[in-house]
Amino acid sequence: MASADEIENVQGIRISTRSRTWLDLARRLPLADLVCMGDELIRRPRPDFEARDKPFTTLEALRGLVGRHRNLQGVVRAREAMELMRIGSDSAPESLLRLAMMDAGIPEPELQVLLRPNDPFSPSADLGFRGRRVAIQYDGGHHLGREQIFSDRRRDKAFEAAGWTVLKFGKDDLADNFSSATQKIKSALGSAWRDPAVSSGFSRGT
Repeated sequence: MASADEIENVQGIRISTRSRTWLDLARRLPLADLVCMGDELIRRPRPDFEARDKPFTTLEALRGLVGRHRNLQGVVRAREAMELMRIGSDSAPESLLRLAMMDAGIPEPELQVLLRPNDPFSPSADLGFRGRRVAIQYDGGHHLGREQIFSDRRRDKAFEAAGWTVLKFGKDDLADNFSSATQKIKSALGSAWRDPAVSSGFSRGT
C-alpha cells in the first residue's frame, strides 16, 4: 500500500508518484530498463528547454523510499539499480551504452564531459574519458535535423581540434546492444593519448 506522500493528484486523478511507480515496476522491469528509468528521475533538467529546474527526485530520496518498503516484491532489484544509476545520462540509450561499457570491462566513463570545464558554453560529450581525450556521443533521432547536424559537426570539430578522439553511435548500435560500439571504445582507449599527470599518479582519471 502506498503512503500519502507516494500519491499525487493530477487533474483530479490520484496516481502514484514517479518514484513510487519506479519502485513498483522493479518487480517487472529488467535491471537495465530500471536503471534507465532511474537515471531519468535523478537527471538534472535543463531549464532553458524544460519547464522545471530540479530533478524529479534524488538518489537519496529513492534510497529512503526503498528502505521504507523492505518487504516489497522487487526491492532487491531496485537496490541493484540504484547502485548503477548515475546523474548525467540525458537519455535511455546513453544509460544503456554506459551499462554496456561496464559489462564489457571498460572503466566507467565520465558523463556530460565539457571540453572546457570552466566554460558554461563549452561543447560537451555525452560520455568520455578526459584523461585519455576520448569523447563519446550518442546521436538519437533529433540529431538528424539540418541545424542539429551543423551544431553536432561544430561540437565534434572542437573536440578534435583539441586532440580528442570522437566516437559517435546511433540507433544501429543500440539495436546491436552496443556490441560493436564497446569494441570500438576499447580500441580507441588502447591507442588514445594519456594524461601524464594521470599516468604518474599525481591526478585521478581514466
